[in-house]
Amino acid sequence: MSDERLSDAPEGSGPAGSSGRTAVVVGGGLAGVTAALALADAGVRVTLLEGRPRLGGLAFSFQRGELTVDNGQHVYLRCCTAYRWFLDRIEGSALAPLQERLDVPVVDVDRPEGRRLGRLRRDALPVPLHLGRSLATYPHLSLAERARVGRAALALQGLDLADPALDAQDFGSWLTAHGQSARAVEALWDLVGVATLNAVAGECSLGLAAMVFKTGLLSEPGAADIGWAHVPLGELHDRLARKALDSAGVRTEVRTRVTSVSPQENGRWSVQVPGETLTADTVVLAVPQRETYDLLPDGALDAPERLLEIGTEPILNVHVVYDRKVLDAPFLAALGTPVQWVFDRTDASGLREGQYLALSQSAARDEIDSPVAELRERYLPELERLLPGTRGARVKDFFVTRERTATFAPTPGVGRLRPGARTKAPGLYLAGAWTATGWPATMESAVRSGVSAADAALSALGRPRPHHLFVFEEAANCIVPGAHPRTPGRKPEGTGVSSRGEIR
Repeated sequence: MSDERLSDAPEGSGPAGSSGRTAVVVGGGLAGVTAALALADAGVRVTLLEGRPRLGGLAFSFQRGELTVDNGQHVYLRCCTAYRWFLDRIEGSALAPLQERLDVPVVDVDRPEGRRLGRLRRDALPVPLHLGRSLATYPHLSLAERARVGRAALALQGLDLADPALDAQDFGSWLTAHGQSARAVEALWDLVGVATLNAVAGECSLGLAAMVFKTGLLSEPGAADIGWAHVPLGELHDRLARKALDSAGVRTEVRTRVTSVSPQENGRWSVQVPGETLTADTVVLAVPQRETYDLLPDGALDAPERLLEIGTEPILNVHVVYDRKVLDAPFLAALGTPVQWVFDRTDASGLREGQYLALSQSAARDEIDSPVAELRERYLPELERLLPGTRGARVKDFFVTRERTATFAPTPGVGRLRPGARTKAPGLYLAGAWTATGWPATMESAVRSGVSAADAALSALGRPRPHHLFVFEEAANCIVPGAHPRTPGRKPEGTGVSSRGEIR
């Protein structure tokens, strides 16, 4: 690696239309890859630096024998217009399709067998009627609880997401004040909220929770339709992302950790890596908040210590390989058991015989450090309670993956701590799912942050914004507070497009 790539190349070299403007993007997760692609597509010469040996951040894959394993289960929703654009941009949409229509099996193990299954699904009706039949027949709540859920949903729909007071309140107290029983919170609000927010209702900002439910369930009929990768995440976020970066002219360096970022007297930036100093007009820091704090030069933010006040929450994933098929659905949600969501990863992992299930356990603070043997003793019997087919099956493999700092903590008050893309240092921008996107810590938030950072940088560099990149979708901007007017999107449902929200 050398400075020649960035600072000494002749004017006009690099991608078509380049006029010598250069950028370094620090971090190769979804935010960094998005920012790099957006800048390169506008004619900026970009170098992307990633400390890990791969791209993808916390949405990646690894090998375990013959299995290709995702570190955690990630899904997205139809309303995730930025992530859908990202899939299109890396030519990966066909590998992570959406459901034609929302349909979530919900199994309550405390009910008698034969009466355990309920479903959350939508009809082809306008909001809020699209969920009316599903709610009216949802067996895991009483008739009175279902009626109160409907009234709470209407009250939620009436909240102004731009009201900063929502960020200071907790969602659990709001639900209690609106007549929601502990059972309703468990069987509906937390069923969705824990998976998307990585926190129970009582520990979550009302602003973020309202954003999730209003955008995902109460904006458009198809907004909550679920999509997920039918291939390993590494195929999308590493291989296809790297191919797209290469095609855009981005120089990608992995196993390259940045040690400092500092302004030069001439208005440019120096980026220090072991043995080298890179020079660029623009720097995008697309790394976690604590790493960002360590790299920020003095004066870049008014109160940089606020970054350290943004907490983190873990996610635990339990992986079980059986010698036979034990689950017929692609995924299900569970009640009455520590198991939260179960996904069939058999085909995506390359398993040839038997079935591979992945349990996604969000808000896993109490279990994140538990020994594997203890987790095995806890979860295998729970799977036998949940899935009768497991009772005669042999467990061929059992292992866990842990992300101790999987997401930022969506606690009340976190909104005031999340910085925007711009800093007070000209030419330095921030990206990451933890920045002020209006979304919780999802793949959607990460991509949106990368777009915002790139857009701010292009404006300062005087580079034109490529129209094909910053496609504006009116519906998406109207329902997301503070959404940038150039957030990428795709056509809404009904226009012929067949493509968590994220359950990580």
